[in-house]
Amino acid sequence: MTAHDIDQFKVAKEPFYRVSAGEDALYRAAYARRMPVMLKGPTGCGKSRFVEYMAWKLGRPLITVACNEDMTASDLVGRFLLDKDGTKWQDGPLTTAARIGAICYLDEIVEARQDTTVVIHPLTDHRRQLPLDKTGEIIDAHPDFQLVISYNPGYQSLMKDLKQSTKQRFAALEFDYPEAAIEAEIVGRETGVDPETAGKLVQVAHRSRNLKGHGLDEGISTRLLVYAGQMIAEGVAPHDACLMTLVTPLTDDPDMRQTLQAAVETFFV
Repeated sequence: MTAHDIDQFKVAKEPFYRVSAGEDALYRAAYARRMPVMLKGPTGCGKSRFVEYMAWKLGRPLITVACNEDMTASDLVGRFLLDKDGTKWQDGPLTTAARIGAICYLDEIVEARQDTTVVIHPLTDHRRQLPLDKTGEIIDAHPDFQLVISYNPGYQSLMKDLKQSTKQRFAALEFDYPEAAIEAEIVGRETGVDPETAGKLVQVAHRSRNLKGHGLDEGISTRLLVYAGQMIAEGVAPHDACLMTLVTPLTDDPDMRQTLQAAVETFFV
């Protein structure tokens, strides 16, 4: 792969990310040792944005994989494909990252089947190797390669959780929604709404997060607050913007929707 090809995986411009607890310094130290890192936290709290930000800061290519329950090991490492000349091997995203020295980010790894995640194990210990069973090749990871995974502990269950044999291969950073003032700053910066509106959106979110485990699986995320702010910035009435982005996506339960709508109407008539 040429330098030009590698450049396609680099983050083109600095993503906006608000450091809140020194997580950038901790990650940078882990990357210096090419230590595998696990990001734990609720959905929409900034885990993916953080990885993009650090890849940009470090000047490293970034290959992101959105994991799902249908993902096979071949989707990660590669497979043989048919073309007019016969069969040829096509690297998967994990293999590509290991070859070129990219940061490989497996987003929501807990969604992948456990028999699929086992393929990452040799890359996360002293071996730093990726065996390709179908070709017989053993790839020694590029010196700059790093593996990062993320998952939401709030969705842990017997059927969807990481094995201890996987967890204990990673250092971990804990993420949560930012404190109110910082979250309002983020919403304002990302959407252009005024500080008062941003603050009200955050207060709505805090009320919803108090309902987690009492009718809601998750409260309103920072990502949804950004959506609401963007709609308001487009001229949509705040009340309507909140219903569309903060209430309707979150639940189908009529009583819970009414509760969330009441929270919205406390701040936006």
